[in-house]
This record gives sequence, structure tokens and C-alpha cells, in this order.
Amino acid sequence: MPGARALRHRGDPLGVLRLEAGVVHPVTAPRIAHGAVLVDETGRIAAIGPDALVPRPPGARTFAFPGGLLVPGLVNCHTHLELTELAGRVPPLAFPAWIRSVRAAKDATPPEAFARAAQQGLRDCWAAGVTCIADTGSTGAALDALHALGGRGVGYQEVFGPATSQVASSLAELERTLDYARPATSARVRLGVSPHAPYTVSAPLYRAVAALARREGLPTAVHIAESPDESAFVHDGRGPFADAWQGRGIAVEPHHLSPVGYLAALDVLDATVLCIHCVQLDATDIDTLRRTGVAIAHCPRSNRAHGHGVAPLAALRAAGIRVGLGTDSVVSAGDVELAAEASAAGLGGDDALRMLTLEGARALGWDDRIGSLEVGKEADLAVFPLAPSEAVGREAVLTVVAGRVVHG
Repeated sequence: MPGARALRHRGDPLGVLRLEAGVVHPVTAPRIAHGAVLVDETGRIAAIGPDALVPRPPGARTFAFPGGLLVPGLVNCHTHLELTELAGRVPPLAFPAWIRSVRAAKDATPPEAFARAAQQGLRDCWAAGVTCIADTGSTGAALDALHALGGRGVGYQEVFGPATSQVASSLAELERTLDYARPATSARVRLGVSPHAPYTVSAPLYRAVAALARREGLPTAVHIAESPDESAFVHDGRGPFADAWQGRGIAVEPHHLSPVGYLAALDVLDATVLCIHCVQLDATDIDTLRRTGVAIAHCPRSNRAHGHGVAPLAALRAAGIRVGLGTDSVVSAGDVELAAEASAAGLGGDDALRMLTLEGARALGWDDRIGSLEVGKEADLAVFPLAPSEAVGREAVLTVVAGRVVHG
């Protein structure tokens, strides 16, 4: 669907829709061969079942995909859409140097380019069957794109400040940015905060942002336990991140804790927090994540691209921790094809589909509204070509957000 049409319709449903497919997979119920889904004028699912049993209201727009697999829209639990135009422009480097290169590339990018990048990134997500995103960024471009194009997601506003002397200024800037961003929020567009990572945020700033988030009722996202260099920095006060702090005259203190243990000691972790990556974990960390009730955005292709290792996905799921999949930025993974993350995580079949949909929605606290095809839920849907394995592909032929066709 061309972007101009998406802009014109914004978030409003286009009336009653009837979608027919060779296979309909609700996720919370068995597959339905030759099934159909009816979407009412409010953008909610009104009926689902075998094609012959689903009503055909007069005037309903019908989309028929006899060779298609109709599933809930996919949920991408970690993106950086403002970086879309930087794909291929940052060379592969050791992680600390790579972060500095990304920052330099952002500094050289004009504001209007971030807006363009975020809108293109959102359309790319829709083309991959993704109907909900959790984006972290510093420019607010992703939140604006969700608002302007009628998408669904949460935009976590990043905050930085490694020096304790920066706490007041960093917090004041964050509050100003949140005030500016709030008019873009809605029932489908949520605002959050993201104290970036232990190597860019001081302990007092973590505490201050956590207090602000709880006071304002905002969800939080943190990059945590991503790399061995981060672990060395937090636990021992050494390594390239420590060298960077010391080069700026910022004192480095070894905390003798893992990154997860460090955030727990600062009282940052709770059920409103999305922990991104979580690769460098031990059994104690996993228990801490379980006990604090956090959710996790698992980004296997990004972790692999940077040589960070493999997150203990099976152990996290066995512990009952909410886990969803994320693509990270295109600078890391190259694209926003979320189905590729399921393959990289070793998931297949119904397990992969559940992780890509309902589990992702649960990680973001949205599973009461999306993530499965059930009467009364909002009609976030995607149709993929039906493969022999009945797995979702990497390119959708139709994507619908709250009853509005956004791709196809």
C-alpha cells in the first residue's frame, strides 16, 4: 500500500473487512483450513472460523488469499527506526568503536533525514508483516512516524549521561522531550523512556529516570548484559568502556556485580521494564529477571553480528520470563525481517509463530489487545504466502493495523 494512502487514512479503520485465506492460524486455537476473519468498523475482530461460517455483511471489503497464511500481526520488540538510512554506512568494528561510529554518523545526519528514515523503517516493518514495534531512539522520529502513519507501537525516548554532573541536565532535557512528544501518543502509540546502557548512564541518572518513569506511569527499556565489554566495565571497572570514561575525566567504579545485578541494586528493574539483549547472564541473573518481572527483547541476529554470543533463550523461557523477538537496528541486522530472528533463535513452526506474535505482545504488555486472532481483539493481521511448513515468511502480502490496510 503506498505511503500516501497510509498518511491519508492515518489511524482510522476503512470500514468492515472480510479476509479469507487458505489457512488461518489464530495462535491461541488450532489452524483453520479455508478460514476467514471478519473485522468490524471499529477495527476489531468480529468473527473468525471456517469461511462458510463467517458472515458476509453487505458492503464489506473482501480480501481473498486462497494460497495465503493469515496470522496475527508480528510484534518487533526492539527497533531503532531512526537509523534506517544508516544501513551499510557504518563499518563492522569492535563493539565500543562501532557505537562511537554510529554516534558520529547520527551527529552528521540532519533532523529531516531521521524523520524520513523512521517513516521508511515503519513501512519496511509493515512489509515484513510487523504490526507493532518497540522502538528506542534519541530523536523522537519513530514516535512521530507511528503517529503520522497510523501505526502501533511504543517509542522509548533515550537518555544519556555518564557523568554524575550531568544528572540534572539530562533529566531536564528528558522531561522537555517527553512534554513535546506526548501529543503524538494515542491508544495505539505509547511513550516510554530508555536510560540507554550502563556505559552511557550514571547510577544516579538511572535512579532518577526510574523514579520519573514510575511517577509518570511510563514503560522503560534498557540495553543490558549485551557484551563482554559491558560486563567487564560494570563488574571490574576495566575495558574499553572504562577507558572511554577515564579519557573524558569521568571516574569509573567497579561494582563487583553483573550488569543485571547492578540494575537490580539500583532498583531499576520491575514489570514495566523491557530488558534488551540479555546475552551475558548466569543462573543468578535469570532468577533476578524472573523475580523482578521484567520482559526481554531477544535479538539473535544482532548479537551474532557483534560477536556477543548466544542468549540463554531456553532457560529464560523455562523460568517463565516474558520474551519477545526484536531486529535491533538495520545497522546491526541489515533489515527488519522479524521472521529471520525466529530462524536465528532456532525456533520453528507454531513455537516460532507464538513467539513472533502473542509472546511479543505479552512482552510489551499488549497481549490483551493484540497477538492472537480472537473475537473482540484489535484486528492487527498479516498474510504470508502459504509455505509447505506453514511458517510465516519474510515478506507479507497484506498487513492490517487495527482494521486498516497499511501494506498490500
